[in-house]
Amino acid sequence: MKKIIKYFLILALVALVVIQFIRPEKNLGGYESVAFFEAETKPSEEVRAILKTNCYDCHSNHTVYPWYAEIAPVSFWLADHVKDGKKHFNVSDWESYSAKRKDHKLEELFEEVERGEMPLDSYTWIHGNISEDEQKILMQWAQLARLQYKSQIEVSAN
Repeated sequence: MKKIIKYFLILALVALVVIQFIRPEKNLGGYESVAFFEAETKPSEEVRAILKTNCYDCHSNHTVYPWYAEIAPVSFWLADHVKDGKKHFNVSDWESYSAKRKDHKLEELFEEVERGEMPLDSYTWIHGNISEDEQKILMQWAQLARLQYKSQIEVSAN
């Protein structure tokens, strides 16, 4: 029994070393990839800081990777996390969204933050929580930013 455990541990160690040489693709677009989103939605400096600190890593083409992102299997988990976040909402693609989709994405942002579902627990465990004041500021900004899209939707409907 001890030999089986010993061989299993050696095999696991070898597998861990081997996967260190396999690297997932990184999300390294520049910070300028959020420029259109910020120009159109006009976040205050405070909101911009909240977005940059809590949202852009998973919801834009620009991720600031922590040191542990270089260690597999964490590197694969983070890559999947970013890919999934961008699938749901990618501010770097904002220019290609219709007014209706922009309104909907900001509505989702509001709802996710209000319910405490964003940022994800797995993100806040390491990076810290977004405060209640920051949540309120972000939700107020999202509601204000939605107004321009609501009016565009109304105009196009008439």
